[in-house]
Amino acid sequence: MSEAAPEAAIIEADRVTRVFGSGKAEFTAVRSVSLSVRSGEVVLIFGPSGCGKSTLLSLLGGLDRQYTGSLKVFGQELSALSDRALSDLRAARIGFVFQAFHLLPHLTVLDNVTAPALFAPEDPEALSKRGVELLERVGLSDKSGAYPGELSGGQRQRVAIARALLREPDLLLCDEPTGNLDRETGEQIIELFAEIHKELSTTLLIVTHEDRLERIAHRTLAMVDGVVQSDEGASAA
Repeated sequence: MSEAAPEAAIIEADRVTRVFGSGKAEFTAVRSVSLSVRSGEVVLIFGPSGCGKSTLLSLLGGLDRQYTGSLKVFGQELSALSDRALSDLRAARIGFVFQAFHLLPHLTVLDNVTAPALFAPEDPEALSKRGVELLERVGLSDKSGAYPGELSGGQRQRVAIARALLREPDLLLCDEPTGNLDRETGEQIIELFAEIHKELSTTLLIVTHEDRLERIAHRTLAMVDGVVQSDEGASAA
């Protein structure tokens, strides 16, 4: 990957902690994490299952606001935002890709891609055109009328990525995006992320337990038991 100079920080976390339960059942999933992610970076959050990396990603994306400490995304403290303001921020500037795809089985591939904008005041024809363009970008232009159940796991993940790119987000948060895929298909998804970053300069934050993603990353955060133990530059291709 070419080493474009990162710009201003778009994520700034200072001693962020997330605790679940109370009393004897209390469990600290994220413990006093401080980090900064700059625009244009590809950052991995690496660690074993149960280390807190998915919880951290949910916090960074505003899906979970039950934290202590300070967490600013695009300069806004997430815990201070109203539900509507947070929803608007996510819709406009953050895309999500999950391990389980989360496609709607009763909708076609094209409708799944455009679903995030169905309730927005957008021209349906322009929206459909944008969806077709995104499917072409991820190599699925011939699958627009198919249904998720007719696709392979890798194809479904490509649809999920196209959906995440619909609003041209500045930040793409990915939770184990290759976790449900075989090795060859996973490699194709990794290359797709590299292409997206090269073409769109999208900031990528990827939670993973697979070290093969290091080749497309600028930095790797190693997480163990809710704590970021190291923050190192990864070898970029």
